[in-house]
Amino acid sequence: MWEREGRAFSMYKRMPSRDRSDVMDVEENSAFSQDSMDVETTNPSMWLSFPHVVVGTLSSFLFGYHLGVVNEPLESISLDLGFSGNTLAEGLVVSTCLGGALIGSLFSGWIADGVGRRRAFQLCALPMIIGASSSATTKTLAGMLIGRFLVGTGMGIGPSAVALYVTEVSPASVRGTYGSFIQIATCLGLMVALFIGIPVKEIAGWWRICFWVSTIPAGFLAVAMMFCAESPHWLYKQGRIAEAEAEFERLLGGSHVKYAMVELAKLDRGDDADTVKLSELFYGRHFRDVANAFIGVANLSGSIIAMLLMDKLGRKMLLLWSFFGMAISMLVQVAAANTFVSGSASLYLSVGGMLMFVLTFALGAGPVPSLLLPEIFPSRIRAKAMAICMSVHWVINFFVGLLFLRLLEQLGPQLLYSMFASVCMMAVVFVKKNVIETKGKSLQEIEVALLPQE
Repeated sequence: MWEREGRAFSMYKRMPSRDRSDVMDVEENSAFSQDSMDVETTNPSMWLSFPHVVVGTLSSFLFGYHLGVVNEPLESISLDLGFSGNTLAEGLVVSTCLGGALIGSLFSGWIADGVGRRRAFQLCALPMIIGASSSATTKTLAGMLIGRFLVGTGMGIGPSAVALYVTEVSPASVRGTYGSFIQIATCLGLMVALFIGIPVKEIAGWWRICFWVSTIPAGFLAVAMMFCAESPHWLYKQGRIAEAEAEFERLLGGSHVKYAMVELAKLDRGDDADTVKLSELFYGRHFRDVANAFIGVANLSGSIIAMLLMDKLGRKMLLLWSFFGMAISMLVQVAAANTFVSGSASLYLSVGGMLMFVLTFALGAGPVPSLLLPEIFPSRIRAKAMAICMSVHWVINFFVGLLFLRLLEQLGPQLLYSMFASVCMMAVVFVKKNVIETKGKSLQEIEVALLPQE
């Protein structure tokens, strides 16, 4: 049987992707039932793929770390680099990495498909090392912004690379568990960044150490990926069948290789063409792919608008309109799920609602809490309180991501999105009644205003 499989896969190497399915049709009819009996019924051991997944999720750790690395040190950075009191410059230090992330994310798919998943991780780590080093050694605002932008490009490449890698190297039985590692790693990265930033007020120049620290996991990611398995799916697409088999053996164990290769060949039948027409991105089956790029644009646009309006309209106003817009976007999703809406209309309503949600989230609910929370906490507990708040935020975010698909399946989109809309409207009421405006007030004035009334 192995000889028959060897001849078949040798033929695959000499054929284009779309022709392999013809061979598979002939072979499968006579061999698949026999193959199925030969495959072990037990699931592959998760520990074979575990170290590869852990190394890959270092990119998520770095993503979280760089999201939070400037939160606590921002005041010290502004003092040392000479732009203290310039809120626009401070906003640029925080948000420039988002511009880099947009650029990185736009090219991440092409990078992962062009050079492979492992090299994509290395290309993710490289600008993070260079950018963090630039930020750690700079003496000017321009040097800081260049470093943050370079780090952002790596942050943009990482999420796509790790999502692809974890999906393609994980056994089906633990793919969901491994997928949650991405969010956990992001949470850990953010928590580490917040805790490392705690001594910044007591130790001069500590903010430079905060940036240097990030080069350690980034360097480890770049080196460790040399010893990790390449995605068998990517290797198969490149016609490197023997290498794909070898990587499956590393990831799943020898007894599962044959079945995995048969399944991979069946999956490959759906890819009838190796190229995608531009028109398909907007009207065809790839429309949802380009929608992901638009999400990045909406996120960046909302973040920039929020940066410009934060000190003009105020934190409270941005929060109110942000949560209200999020509620409306969820109602658009409810309308998209209505059975009376046609297929194409439902698709455009769904994508439009999601883009509106991301945009309105980025206008207020995204950026404002990270600014408002440290403003309202007394200085003696600010760093620790922020660490707790942001940790809680990411833990809840993790469970939302973990349970969303299950709730969608159990409750249906109309009920679930209606619940989300209700929560957003509750947030509008809460902000209106309980959140104070901190625009234009010193931290001392805010602290006095929040003292209990005698």
